[in-house]
Amino acid sequence: MAKIELFDTHVHLNSKMYEADLDEVIHRAVEAGVTRMAVIGFDEPSNARALELAEQYESIYAVVGIHPSDAKSATDDSWPLLRQQLTHPKVVALGECGFDYYHDTSFNDIQRDVFKKQLEIAKEMDMPIVVHMRDSTHDTYEMLNDEGRGLSGVVHCYSGDVLMMQKFLDLGFYIGLDGPVTFKNAHNVHEIAKVVPIDRLVIETDGPYLTPTPNRGKRNEPAYVSYVAEKIAELKGMTYEEVCRITTENGLKMYRLEI
Repeated sequence: MAKIELFDTHVHLNSKMYEADLDEVIHRAVEAGVTRMAVIGFDEPSNARALELAEQYESIYAVVGIHPSDAKSATDDSWPLLRQQLTHPKVVALGECGFDYYHDTSFNDIQRDVFKKQLEIAKEMDMPIVVHMRDSTHDTYEMLNDEGRGLSGVVHCYSGDVLMMQKFLDLGFYIGLDGPVTFKNAHNVHEIAKVVPIDRLVIETDGPYLTPTPNRGKRNEPAYVSYVAEKIAELKGMTYEEVCRITTENGLKMYRLEI
């Protein structure tokens, strides 16, 4: 029987919440079959840390960018640095970038400018993008449709409806699902999991956040991506092994890594 491999395509091991036991977290991930992890940056310090981890661990890749909630931290100096980081051999995408209207809508114009600039750089550098979208489905689609044509990547932690999912798929993006798919009352996410084409789905933890059942309330970590795969297998009527194999292949294709 082939060895089961999982790819956590979105995790924040650069978070301070992992400082005390990072080696143990990575060991548990490997024990659970997680052979690859993409550590996602959200501002300049976390981007630098993602690169450090990618250089330190063979199983880790880095994604660098400026999160919409951190858009106000961007300066003119941010962009040359980001371009430089994107040339690193273990950087596989630009992100996470996008819109987040959940906490604060007072600087939406800044979010728009910073998102647009990152789309320009992704085109210039020929990089996939990792898209953050919270309470902003329409604006995110419009931005990608208007300014991101030709780009590929993932709409991470997808929470829109089925109709909008198809529009993102039509633009060429993958759909990322994580812990909420295991939540009992997450009916919308369950529906997405059922209908999203399996060849356009990637799985993620978004650790240390969005911890799946049965560990809700605890810190999330890459080993728990197995619970996401199990639930998707149940919802799709597939085997766990099939979901692991196909979503890992999808993650490799999305990040342009060798299969």
